[in-house]
Amino acid sequence: MMMSESDQQKPPIVVSEDSSKEQLQMELASANYGCKHYRRRCKIWAPCCDEVFDCRHCHNEVKNALEINPLHRHDVPRHHVKRVICSLCSTEQDVSRIKRAKLVTISDFIPAVLDLYKPYGFQVSKKQYHCDECGICRTGGRENFFHCSKCGCCYSNLIKGAHRCVEQAMHHNCAVCFEFLFDSTRNIAVLSCGHTIHMECVKEMERHRRYACPVCSKSICDMSNVWRKLDEEIASTPMPDMYKNKKVWILCNDCEEKCEVQFHIVGYKCLSCSSYNTRQIQGGPPPSCSSRVAEVKGGGEENVV
Repeated sequence: MMMSESDQQKPPIVVSEDSSKEQLQMELASANYGCKHYRRRCKIWAPCCDEVFDCRHCHNEVKNALEINPLHRHDVPRHHVKRVICSLCSTEQDVSRIKRAKLVTISDFIPAVLDLYKPYGFQVSKKQYHCDECGICRTGGRENFFHCSKCGCCYSNLIKGAHRCVEQAMHHNCAVCFEFLFDSTRNIAVLSCGHTIHMECVKEMERHRRYACPVCSKSICDMSNVWRKLDEEIASTPMPDMYKNKKVWILCNDCEEKCEVQFHIVGYKCLSCSSYNTRQIQGGPPPSCSSRVAEVKGGGEENVV
């Protein structure tokens, strides 16, 4: 298996068996190895393309670049990675807590549950923990997160008992940038409607004055101040006489109620929740079952005549 030139330029570090654990931990914390995604002293062998990369994210960035043929773009399945290459001595082996090379033994002080690559000096400052329900490792500390079975992912304790559950909330692409959310390394925001998008994408939407969920169109923040300003603007903007008696039906994106309101060019206010996050619809609510039966009977009598 061929190694890159950058790997050959890095001199191997030999750690004797009698080195103290404190000294070894300091060397591992030097962060001289790894990539921008992970600081660890091992690389992965990607079975999908038979190449070596610093991590799966590095693989995905390279294999999904614009210059790659769209038919050949792909991600490496994380659970299919079975071989790793040590950056200390270039030893290749199966994923294991114990490194086979006799010069270095690191697994003495590393918990087994956290990550498959910790025997190779995985950076632990991110407080990694393994979630059995998610089936992957996450960062931030187990004590700060809980797993929601209905949403199918880990959320911060800050929203425990206060978030709206959405089935498999993060098992889809971000509605703004289209990156898969479940195993994304970027911060994710849980909106009040229960849908999830990247925090960066939320801020980008706010910079463009977009305050509605891109999935369901519900407001993503408190808009009461904006609604009050719209009230004032409508009050100071009288409509021409030809529109004063015009009525339209609207659907509220926030409370999902339908109502008939006065036509106005500035906006339509929901009579149920006072939100202006509404849209105009055709006609009123669907007729009741009894009215439909009456229409059918009436039509039948006309046909007989």
